[in-house]
Parts: sequence; structure tokens; C-alpha cells
Amino acid sequence: MKIDITSLDGEAAGSIDLDDSIFGLEPREDLIARMVRYQLAKRRAGTHKTLGRAEIARTGKKLYKQKGTGSARHGSARVPQFRGGGRAFGPVVRSHAHDLPKKVRALALKHALSAKAQDGEIIVWADAKVAEAKTKGLKASFAKLGLTNALIIDGAEPEANFSLAARNIPQIDVLPVQGINVYDILRRQKLVLTKAAVDALEARFK
Repeated sequence: MKIDITSLDGEAAGSIDLDDSIFGLEPREDLIARMVRYQLAKRRAGTHKTLGRAEIARTGKKLYKQKGTGSARHGSARVPQFRGGGRAFGPVVRSHAHDLPKKVRALALKHALSAKAQDGEIIVWADAKVAEAKTKGLKASFAKLGLTNALIIDGAEPEANFSLAARNIPQIDVLPVQGINVYDILRRQKLVLTKAAVDALEARFK
């Protein structure tokens, strides 16, 4: 798949052949959905907690005698049916993470990249560099390019001035190539890859 390379100013800077084994697959929604579920589950804190009957600070003495009162039989005031008692089957502190094979994760990333390519939502830049770390100037450049909602993937280390200028612009994310992931690709409209990022991705999957 051939795609034009542009600069941050919108000027043409040649073209590049994207590897069809990474960017030219027929996207599978089931793989992408599995990966998104895996990512979101893994980042859940899992710190939710309620008190069970064994953890309630209340007497365990029998409330009243078993027979003769005309009331129901009760033993402890800590049971769930009483106000202030423990909760039955409440949430406990745990990890929500589940396993997903490494090959499936890699394939899901390829399918997410292919989905963006199929929709024509991939832009390739020669590089992502600015002279000054000024948000106003970068925002003006993005406005000229019509870039309002995008994930920008640079090489191993994004340029410092560009990262500083972009970090306060809403709906614009900047990540190094090793941080590329399915969820962030899908949550942004455009995927912007620098030439260094494309080279790194192709090297990673070969």
C-alpha cells in the first residue's frame, strides 16, 4: 500500500510503501474487541470492597431467645438482612486482568492498524519536530491540517519540544512507538505515524 509522506506544514515529502502484512489485512472486529477488553480489564484498579458479616464490628450474641417471641429466628446482628450488617457476596479487592496470548495481541494491533488504513485515517509524516515548545503555534499547524482528534506515534523517543507543545491540546495524544496500542488507536479519529514509527513497526513484526 502506497501512501504520501507529508510534513507538519502540509507539504509533500515523498511517499512510502506500507507493508500489506501489517496495514493491508481485512480487519477482524472480534480480535480488536478482545484486545480492547483485555486492555481495559488490565487497567482496572480492582480496589472495590465491602464488609462481609465476619468483618462487621458488632456483637455476635443471639438477639433474643429462639422460641416463644412470635418473631423470626435470628442468631447474629451481623447478618446481611439487618441494617448495618455485612453485605452478602459483595465485591472484594482483586485483579480484573485476564490472559490473552501474545500472538493474538500482536495480531489485534495489526488489525487495528489495517482498519485505520482501510478507512483512510492514516497520515504519515516525515518527522514530528517543532522549533519551539509553543502550544499556540502547534495548534495553528494542526488547524491548517484539519487535525482535531488524533493519535501521533513517533519513534523510540518523541521530540521534547513537540511533546511539550502537544500535551495541552485536547484530543491529541503523543506516544513513542513502543507505546502504540489498540485502544488508543481506536479512540482517536486519525492515526499519525512518523516515518521512524513506520520503520519501527515493520521491524517489530518481521
